[in-house]
Amino acid sequence: MGLLRLTEVVVTSLFILFLLLRVSRGDATSDTEIIKKLLNKGYDWRVRPPGVNLSIPGSHGPVIVAVNMLIRSISKIDDVNMEYSVQMTFRENWVDGRLAYGLPGDLLPDFLILTAGQQIWMPDSFFQNEKMAQKHMIDKPNVLIRIHKDGRILYSVRISMVLSCPMHLRYYPMDVQTCYIDLASYAYTTEDIEYVWKDNDPVQLKEGLESSLPSFQLNKVSTDYCTSKTNTGTYSCLRTILELKRQFSYYLLQLYVPSTMLVIVSWVSFWLDRTAVPARVTLGVTTLLTMTTQASGINAKLPPVSYTKAIDVWIGACLTFIFGALLEFAWVTYISSRNFHRSTKMEHRMSAVYVNKNQAMVIQNSHTADVRVEQSSGCESEVWVKQGHDPSADLLLGGPREPTKPSVFERFTATKKLRKFIRNYTDMEDKAKRADLVSRVLFPVAFVLFNILYWTMYSSSGPQ
Repeated sequence: MGLLRLTEVVVTSLFILFLLLRVSRGDATSDTEIIKKLLNKGYDWRVRPPGVNLSIPGSHGPVIVAVNMLIRSISKIDDVNMEYSVQMTFRENWVDGRLAYGLPGDLLPDFLILTAGQQIWMPDSFFQNEKMAQKHMIDKPNVLIRIHKDGRILYSVRISMVLSCPMHLRYYPMDVQTCYIDLASYAYTTEDIEYVWKDNDPVQLKEGLESSLPSFQLNKVSTDYCTSKTNTGTYSCLRTILELKRQFSYYLLQLYVPSTMLVIVSWVSFWLDRTAVPARVTLGVTTLLTMTTQASGINAKLPPVSYTKAIDVWIGACLTFIFGALLEFAWVTYISSRNFHRSTKMEHRMSAVYVNKNQAMVIQNSHTADVRVEQSSGCESEVWVKQGHDPSADLLLGGPREPTKPSVFERFTATKKLRKFIRNYTDMEDKAKRADLVSRVLFPVAFVLFNILYWTMYSSSGPQ
């Protein structure tokens, strides 16, 4: 019995010792000792590690760097400077056989985490279209370097960057922009470093990122390769493609609806009496200045490009319609003034003579006579004036003409009321009133046709 009891005590003690060894795996002192041993046994962080392709003699091929990223936010998409800001968690994975410290199933930690001041070799990655960038340091440096026992290295860092994004604004504000995030090695060619995308989820998006942009909608994110050749060699490159569609609702409410209302308001002058000069002038000038101010505000947010944008076509058309309404008023005023002065002059120079339409007579000294014909029948009358400079020339008022045959247009006219309306409209002596009547129909029809053509041409824009 005593021997059995002793055996149980020994087994229990060994089991407790085993548990203590298992717990000691994560002890900071042991991790630090392993790291010191790895970095002090001739490891040089300035020399790149050998590749993993053992079939290639020497350096065993390039170092394969697997990349993936988590895009946290996209903001400040600037059309003028053609740039945008992005915040991401950037991760790289590669193998450095010189830092392998264990085998699968042993009691050593699965991975070690480097702290500040402990340097290892890292790829010299840079973003080709980056303008400004920074690492986040609050509350501690947002950097993680993890060494696995088989020599795999994980490098993760949170960075914010301002990236260049050349934009094509031909369809603005119904455009779709394509922006890139290009990653490459600065000094190492493809013989030393080769970048590849991680197999699963190479680009991750924070939840809700697609609809969180203020003026754009993130349609699609895809990956590609952009390996480039220069005078110094061939460099491996990875490309992230962001497809951004501009939100149209803002421009519909802030630009298209107000400008359409201004154009319609400018047509009100066609219904005002042509003698109401102050009202028509104020209406035309006010709408023109308001539209000009609105156009200046829109163009201030855009770069001075050499091609015509969709917004330029719309603003130019609206200004043309408003300016055309103002010119129409000037034409009506001119015609009215000319007719008024002409009728006033004739009233002072001529006296009235009333003649029955069914009679013919000669009026002597016709330069002092105004002939007014009484409408006694449905026939039309003719007037002949003798040519000559003799003030005593006679004016002969003839009898009624024989009815003429109806024209082709009149024969094809549907109803008598329509024929009467067309006859009265074409025979209208007041050209100013006729101009207003034509404008009431012509301007709205032309604007509707322009809208049909405009939206058909620009609303079907695709990725640029």
